[in-house]
Amino acid sequence: MEVLNAFIFSEFLGTPTWFWLAFITIVVTVLAFDLGVLHKEEKEISAKESFMLYGLYVAIAVAFGIWVWVQRGAESGLEFFTGYIIEQSLAMDNIFVIATIFAYFGIPRIYQHRVLFWGIVGVLLFRAILIGAGVALVTRFEPILFLFGAFLVFTGVKMFKKVEEGDDLDIEHNKILKFLRKRFRITPQFHGNKFLVEQPHPTTGKMVLFLTPLAVALIMVEIVDVVFAVDSVPAIFAITQDPFIVYTSNVFAVLGLRALFFALSAAMARFRYLQTALAVVLVLIGIKIFLVPLHIHIDTLFSLIVTISILASGVGYSLWKTRNDPPLDAQVDAENPHEPFSEDNTPR
Repeated sequence: MEVLNAFIFSEFLGTPTWFWLAFITIVVTVLAFDLGVLHKEEKEISAKESFMLYGLYVAIAVAFGIWVWVQRGAESGLEFFTGYIIEQSLAMDNIFVIATIFAYFGIPRIYQHRVLFWGIVGVLLFRAILIGAGVALVTRFEPILFLFGAFLVFTGVKMFKKVEEGDDLDIEHNKILKFLRKRFRITPQFHGNKFLVEQPHPTTGKMVLFLTPLAVALIMVEIVDVVFAVDSVPAIFAITQDPFIVYTSNVFAVLGLRALFFALSAAMARFRYLQTALAVVLVLIGIKIFLVPLHIHIDTLFSLIVTISILASGVGYSLWKTRNDPPLDAQVDAENPHEPFSEDNTPR
């Protein structure tokens, strides 16, 4: 018992171990409830159900943030909520790209939740690695924050130019997709909700494993998460370098937006000016993180208010400008999926 108590109340990355255990317990419980109860059977998720699930995730995140506030003080609580909002806003772009991937591969709506759910497992792992590496770099060499800041400013400017030029994601010529086609056997059609199937080799007749289009979509979604994490993880270092706050705010933000995916993806055309707001936020965060090594501190509450104001302006202006536009549903009808691959792995 003494050994157990010593472990629970010991510190891991500057935070008591029991804080980490409480967070892990919450996330595992929520995911188990999501998969084992809400989505025990394969089904299409309606926009209403998506909003309700999103509301549940937001409520859990808010309750967790209040708990952090009570246990660790107002500053830590503000840092959590600021990081949560920043990470959730930056993850919006992630959602739009995932919708494009699903549309390209013709992923039936009934299987999309399965891809998103297992993608969360990758998020938990990959973001932990990136955040751990980032914290280690900042701890040992604080001037690395200058590089983080410059990178975020560059990314924000690049995103703004992308919006101005109307540059869309070109999955057809994506290097990852080309690599997967070249290195792996991929079935030309879906096999229910399976990621892997065993089939005869077209040449030898020997039974071998094939990836299904669902698996290819999952791999690309995981890679998209890693790419976007390279932008979003440095952003929160402008708010705090506390690994616990950085990681928990990241995970709760991604969990919430994945739940909202089915409502957002169908209406993504209505948010056409949100990327411009995100670009402004990235530039401001880049400037803020650039000031950290110079010991110039910008109040966390002020950062939170500015971030919310910019994002709200982007969303409000988008909805007003597109109020007369028809909705754009990027998803493919579950009853009419197409075959994204031919027998030689060439997309149709």
